[in-house]
Amino acid sequence: MAITVKDVEYLALLARIELTPEELKKFTRELDEILAYVEKLKEAKTQGVPPTSHVEALANVFREDEVQPSLKPEQALANAPSREGNFFKVPKIIEAS
Repeated sequence: MAITVKDVEYLALLARIELTPEELKKFTRELDEILAYVEKLKEAKTQGVPPTSHVEALANVFREDEVQPSLKPEQALANAPSREGNFFKVPKIIEAS
């Protein structure tokens, strides 16, 4: 499948980017090379090869949940730039309409 300049112009329109004529030529060539390589990959013998997302198996290293004492409000708010009682005080960012 050959990529044309018109295809790249359409992709640029969808991506909302402006391309110079030189960039159009460059990306047309590069995208065409990418698609040619994908076609080459389709020729690889993959029968009997299970699909994988990683070369090696992954394992999560989560720790067990254990109940522990939490911070006291004074400790949690010790570095707060502004506070109100036992709460962080932040500027209002939602305006009423």
